[in-house]
Amino acid sequence: DVQLVESGGGSVQAGGSLRLSCTASEPFFDDYYITWFRQVPGKHREGVSCRGSGDEETYYAHFVQGRFTISSDRAKNTVYLQMNSLKPEDTDIYYCAAERRRDITDIATMWTYELLYDYWGQGTQVTVSS
Repeated sequence: DVQLVESGGGSVQAGGSLRLSCTASEPFFDDYYITWFRQVPGKHREGVSCRGSGDEETYYAHFVQGRFTISSDRAKNTVYLQMNSLKPEDTDIYYCAAERRRDITDIATMWTYELLYDYWGQGTQVTVSS
């Protein structure tokens, strides 16, 4: 099974930027959908951004649209989340998740459903101060 490792979290002031990385233990772009989630402890995880069948197919939650960008580097088995114009309400633990494409019938409408994903990283903390 694929294993995921996130990195790149940290503390920044409002308006700053961070780039998160999600590196897989094996090539996964052709067989998996990859999604970034975030979670405040004690609350459910919410979908932030998803890479669909390719870099040209991406999805964003409304609260990050225009500020965050998901991208990938096939040679490094890594998906990135570039986060700009960060706000204090972006403070969360960020997780990347992956699921086999064959197990999700309609990624466009289902990408935010955390229960669909079987493979998760350990999370990386993002803290934005005002």
